[in-house]
Amino acid sequence: MIKISAFLICFVLMAGLAMSQPVTPRVSDQLSAAKSAQLKGFVGEKLDASYQNRILAQDVDRLVAPFKNRTETSCWQSEFWGKWFTSAMLAYHYKPEAPLKKVLDQAVSGLIATQTPDGYIGNYADDKHLAAWDIWGRKYCMLGLLSYYDLTKDQKSLTAASKVADHLMKELEDSNALIVKLGNHRGMAASSVLEPICQLYSRTGDKKYLDFAEEIVRQWETPDGPQLISKSTVPVAERFPKPKASWYGWEQGQKAYEMMSCYEGLLELYRLTGKPEYKTAVEKTWESIRETEINVAGSGSAVECWFHGNEHQAHPVYHYQETCVTATWVKLSQQLLRLTGEAKYADAIEETYYNALIGSMNPDGSDWAKYTPLSGQRLQGTEQCGMGLNCCNASGPRGLFTFPLTTVMSGNKGVQVNFYAAGTYSMQTPGKQKVEVVQETDYPETGKVRIKIQLEKPENMSVQLRIPNWSAKTSLTVNGEVVANSGAGTIAGIQRNWKSGDVIELNLDMRGRIVRLGDSPESVAILRGPVVLSRDARMAEPSLESIITPVADKDGYIQLEPVAKKNPEMWMQFQAMFVPESYAEGGAKPIKVALCDYASAGNAKDGHPFFKVWLPQLYDPRK
Repeated sequence: MIKISAFLICFVLMAGLAMSQPVTPRVSDQLSAAKSAQLKGFVGEKLDASYQNRILAQDVDRLVAPFKNRTETSCWQSEFWGKWFTSAMLAYHYKPEAPLKKVLDQAVSGLIATQTPDGYIGNYADDKHLAAWDIWGRKYCMLGLLSYYDLTKDQKSLTAASKVADHLMKELEDSNALIVKLGNHRGMAASSVLEPICQLYSRTGDKKYLDFAEEIVRQWETPDGPQLISKSTVPVAERFPKPKASWYGWEQGQKAYEMMSCYEGLLELYRLTGKPEYKTAVEKTWESIRETEINVAGSGSAVECWFHGNEHQAHPVYHYQETCVTATWVKLSQQLLRLTGEAKYADAIEETYYNALIGSMNPDGSDWAKYTPLSGQRLQGTEQCGMGLNCCNASGPRGLFTFPLTTVMSGNKGVQVNFYAAGTYSMQTPGKQKVEVVQETDYPETGKVRIKIQLEKPENMSVQLRIPNWSAKTSLTVNGEVVANSGAGTIAGIQRNWKSGDVIELNLDMRGRIVRLGDSPESVAILRGPVVLSRDARMAEPSLESIITPVADKDGYIQLEPVAKKNPEMWMQFQAMFVPESYAEGGAKPIKVALCDYASAGNAKDGHPFFKVWLPQLYDPRK
């Protein structure tokens, strides 16, 4: 009887899916990912390292094992399959090679083989369903299965994801449970299942998934919910009181990663419904996070929660800048970038990508730090749940591999260059022909970018380029002719009849910038282009404890001199003039101080050298 029932369930589901039709979103994205990309240089090396040493190196059988046992009561082993798998899918879209495809096929078949006749895929004991991280884990399984369906159109993976969703909805109905009262963090972990539920509706057209999605959002706004829409104007660190019991329990409403995951789902629901309040809530929250939480390296959170981190970033912070938060901030910003095409989202992504994200990755790509401070050491995270890795090992590549196919994207008017990285990017023009955008650059080591357009036949369209918000002086030419539209923080659109071989040249302002935080006492940080610079104990004196003041030119910039014979473990290294602390009445003469890029700071093959981004300045009672 069990086998017959399982067969009938599968038959009915398959029949329903066969009759279903994908849904056309009410709101279309402004930008679409490139069809293919081949990156070179520094970013290309990081992508290749992660591809080989993290994505392909993962023991997939170990990720599947917890779904066979189903004995868990409180832990989150079930998230690791989905996090690794969605990372691997992004990696495969970037580099579609047979060895990885074979691993992906095995991972999906292995997971589906664990599905129970009633549709459950998870690792929790029968009497602990819906508890703790159970729904969170189911979310990641559905996201992985749906991404595989998008690639292969394999009906088994879509059926499996639908069965997971149907089983969850039935369990919630049978137990008369509110999803916002389940799990941790005011239901944000559990209700972030909104994202794959919306994806299921868009792929099947089955209205029950849309109804469930709207019910999740309705529950958000109840007194027990996280109130992610009505509190979107409230700074994210102030939405709820600090928990009196467990920091990681249900009362904690400032959990950064889970909150942003919910907003990713809300954007998916906005695309399906067109309800402006959904988009507005995400945009306001993004602005709040950007203004009050994101630090100079492009990330934030302490003990995994929002805490008004922007104003505290010059201090030593406990469990600072979780990599899961870093990757999810990149992903949320990527969602808003493709939805709107606005430059500010690409600015934020770039800032995070070159600093907090790549800085949390081991040089060989095999491991990711769980926390990455702005001063101190980069230390390896601990294993979680007996899985041989932790959440950040799985999440880091999810941010890393968003970059290649969004560096240059296609839009209704033409193509948009969001980021500058050496490589070749292929996509379709509005006229439905293939265009290749070839970038020749060593950016951000320098600010010089040469872009060549390759087309089969001439076409009148727009090529749009992001001018970073820090580039005060920018020059932009096409075939040697100056283009005037190049204001900082804007998208410079060039509408013309493009032909193959046309060349765009962009020169960005790479002067060293001094960023100041606090009043008295004050701290300073040094930036160059999108890259944060840091002191590192591997470099020459003075010691990291020394108080040094940057010497600025008449325009307020600091002169940065590239170091010819730099440490081979460092990507960038500069010297700049600073005035050391002195008790002499006349003060001291400036000295040369070595700086390196933040991603390299403390990031050594052997050992954990100390580093420091924010440089404390002397307290002056006269100010």
